[in-house]
Amino acid sequence: MKKEERYEKIREIIGRQVIETQEDLTNALREEGIEVTQATVSRDIKELMLTKVPMGQGRYRYAAPATRAEGGGFFQASRIARLFRDTVLSMDYSENLIVVKTMPGAANAVASAIDYTKWPQVIGTIAGDDNILIIVKPKEAVPEVLALLDAMAKDAENS
Repeated sequence: MKKEERYEKIREIIGRQVIETQEDLTNALREEGIEVTQATVSRDIKELMLTKVPMGQGRYRYAAPATRAEGGGFFQASRIARLFRDTVLSMDYSENLIVVKTMPGAANAVASAIDYTKWPQVIGTIAGDDNILIIVKPKEAVPEVLALLDAMAKDAENS
């Protein structure tokens, strides 16, 4: 199966059923006859910019970002501010690495928002469940990136 066909199937699945974890999505794809690994599903989630949205009672589900036709896309300044306000707990660094701690299940969405900014000092991000590793180059740019992240958090406080 081609990647685009798998992406379409993923969008279809999360549109019709509640998918709370990568394991749920992997199992749903397998039920559709698509054999995938958890690593592939993890990559697909990032490439599709899926985010976890609250369902209530402390539960979250995967959702696709809005398209331009649906109102300008997920990464509007107000949404990024709200995302930071609601999910980012702390930030720290060592050398050229910044670690952002988030609420459980939110790291992927925050990392995607950071990737979306396309700051030239950021080589990339790696997201777990509640931690993000940001790789910065050169290491002298870390204070600048921290200031940019802090500004995002401050925007969130003012939203």
